[in-house]
Amino acid sequence: MSTVEVATGAKPAVAEKRSPKRPRLADTWWRHAVGIVAAIVALFPVWFIASAAFNRDQSLSGTSFLPTHFTLQNFTQILHNTVIDQSSRSHVASSFLRWWANSLLVSGVASLFSVFLCALAAYAFSRFRFKGRRAGMMTLLLIQMFPSLLLVVSIYLIILNVGTIFGFLGLNTFTALIIVYLAGAMGVNTWLMKGFFDTIPRELDESARVDGATAGQIFWGVVLPLAAPILAVVFLLTFIFLFNDFAIASAILQTQQHFTLPVGMQGFINQQYGQRWGPFAAGALLAAIPVAVLFMALQKYIVGGLTQGAVKG
Repeated sequence: MSTVEVATGAKPAVAEKRSPKRPRLADTWWRHAVGIVAAIVALFPVWFIASAAFNRDQSLSGTSFLPTHFTLQNFTQILHNTVIDQSSRSHVASSFLRWWANSLLVSGVASLFSVFLCALAAYAFSRFRFKGRRAGMMTLLLIQMFPSLLLVVSIYLIILNVGTIFGFLGLNTFTALIIVYLAGAMGVNTWLMKGFFDTIPRELDESARVDGATAGQIFWGVVLPLAAPILAVVFLLTFIFLFNDFAIASAILQTQQHFTLPVGMQGFINQQYGQRWGPFAAGALLAAIPVAVLFMALQKYIVGGLTQGAVKG
């Protein structure tokens, strides 16, 4: 400090912190354009279905960008289980609420068990070293190469024959459908969880082990609470996939009372698009509510769970 500053009592000037210069719109306009186009492409099918759901004209040709004759009759018809068939003027049952409840039950239970089983497998692959570990991981990954449509016939025959011995595992049972879903959801989810578990420091396990914790206590009390983001992501992705599944559910479920929502809605509109397109669109909007609510509830975990799980393989 100089003698002048001491005499006057002035303080040395502090360099002002400059905030980073914001990019100009002229330089980033193309990013905004790409984002707007992507949003329009993604939202157009949803808007088209919403327009059909609130339109009184129950036909594909009568559906426009905006409802020409606004009405809530389509929602009333699909929820009250009756739709007027224009060709015969008769009432056709839809059982929409039952199909909705069946889908929520099957998807929810299968997703919970899938998260539990995948967490156990991923923890073993991440923390333990045993013979056949790498081969087991590769087997789980290679199984995902085959689409589910290739397995429909074999799954049907297996469930048919098993049902003759164990009735609760036969055709037209939710138990059989849930078990089939569990077998198909193990591969990618296990790899995703394993990558996340690898990011959790092993020192935490060793510290808990020094304090006398068992392997089960470490898994439940240390690892799982820290792995909440990936558990939420796996549950969400599995729920969405199972809630929208049609191929396997249509092969196992036989009666209308046991149909899930995709199977029931397909039979409801079967080659009757001109007479039932409005109620079908209303049902599609209502069917999106559970997935949207679940997504909004778990969205804070999605980014962290996906990015951290991709750090290590």
